[in-house]
Amino acid sequence: MTQIHKKSLDKSVFLDRIVGKVIGKSKGPTVVYFGGIHGNETAGVFALREVFSKINPDQTTGTVYGITGNIKALNCNQRYIKEDLNRIWLKENLRELQKKKELSNEEEEQKELYSILRNVLKRESGPFYFIDLHTTSSKTLPFITINDALINRNFSKLFPVPIVLGIEEYLEGPLLSYINQLGYVSLGFESGQHTEEMAITNAVAFIFLSLVFTKTIKKSNVSEYDSYYSQLKTEAKNTNQIFEVVYLHKIKQKEIFKMKNGFKSFQNVNKGELLATSNKNKIVSPYKAKIFMPLYQTKGKEGFFIIKKIHPFFLKLSEILRRVKIDSLLIVFPGITWKNKEEGVLQVDLKIAKFMAKPFFHLLGYRNKQFNKTHLFLFNRERSSKKRMYKNQLWYKKTTH
Repeated sequence: MTQIHKKSLDKSVFLDRIVGKVIGKSKGPTVVYFGGIHGNETAGVFALREVFSKINPDQTTGTVYGITGNIKALNCNQRYIKEDLNRIWLKENLRELQKKKELSNEEEEQKELYSILRNVLKRESGPFYFIDLHTTSSKTLPFITINDALINRNFSKLFPVPIVLGIEEYLEGPLLSYINQLGYVSLGFESGQHTEEMAITNAVAFIFLSLVFTKTIKKSNVSEYDSYYSQLKTEAKNTNQIFEVVYLHKIKQKEIFKMKNGFKSFQNVNKGELLATSNKNKIVSPYKAKIFMPLYQTKGKEGFFIIKKIHPFFLKLSEILRRVKIDSLLIVFPGITWKNKEEGVLQVDLKIAKFMAKPFFHLLGYRNKQFNKTHLFLFNRERSSKKRMYKNQLWYKKTTH
C-alpha cells in the first residue's frame, strides 16, 4: 500500500495495486483501467477511486478492474524511479524479465503488472477493453491516443474528444502497444494537465462513458451520463477530429532541452516558428500544423510532437483497403516480403523503401518501428486484431455496415 497526495485537492489517499474490482451480476465484457503508470500523473488513480466507490455490482455486467501503475514512483510523485515504466513493454524485455534475479524498481512493477494482465486474460471472458489514464505536463484538451487499428478507431469515435493515432511509430515499448499486439481494444486517455483538478473530473467522466459504451453499465443507470458527455465535449472545445503524429523531437542523452513557455497541446504553430532550444540552439517547427504534448517537466524523452488533421476521405479509404486486405498484394513488389504474416510484420529492403511513400503504408495500417542494416520492418495491428471478439458490439456493427 502506498500514499499519494493531490495538491489541487489537498488530499491524500492510500492505494493498493488493485484500486478496485467489480464483478457484475451476469457475464459480460472485461474492462481494465490503469492509473499512475507515470508516478507524477495521479489524476487517474484518484478518478478510479471515485468511480469504484459509485459502481453498483447489481447494475453491472462483466468485470471491471482498476489497477495502480508505478507504486513507488507515485509515492515519490515523480514520473519514474530508474526508467520509464511505459517504455519497456517489449516482448524481448518480458522474456528477460522472467530470467532476471535482480530487478530495477520499474522491472519489479512491470513483473507484477504483467502477472495481473496474464491472469485477467486467462480467467475473464471477452470482449476485453484496456484503458490507460494519463495527464500531460502542458495544458491540453482532453484527448485519446491509440495504435492505428480499426477496432481502436471505431470504439474511440464514441467519445466527444479528439483522437491522435500513429503515436506507436514514435514511441518504443508503451503498455498499450503491447496489449494491442495481442489483439484487444486498447486506448490511452489524457484528461488534462498534471496539477489541474479538472483532470480528475474529466477522467471520471471518461470512465463512466466507457462503462456505458462497453455495455458494462446501462446508460439509464448512470444518472450523470449527459453531464459527463457534455463536460468532455466542452472541455475538448467541440474538437472530435482524428489527427496523426507526423513529427517527434526526441531528446538525446545529455541534451539540454528547454521548451518555449506557453504552448498548449493542439495549439496551431507555423512552419519555422521557434518552439524550443536544444543545447541553446533554436528548434523550429518543420510544419504548419499543431503542437502536441510539449514537455514541461524534467523527466521524459519526448520534447514535443507535431500532429496534422487527417481528412475524412483518407480515413474512409484506409478502412476499405484494410477490410479487403489489400496489403496482401504488397509482396508482389520486389524487396517486400513477410517477416511474420500472422502478426502483420513486413520487411522492406531499404533500397526499395525510399521510393515508397510513408502515407501509402499508413493507409494500409503499417507503421515503421525498427531498422536493421538492410531492411525496414513495418508493423500492422489489423492482422492481429481479434475482430471476432467485438463483432456483436453495437459500436463495431455501426462502423462496419
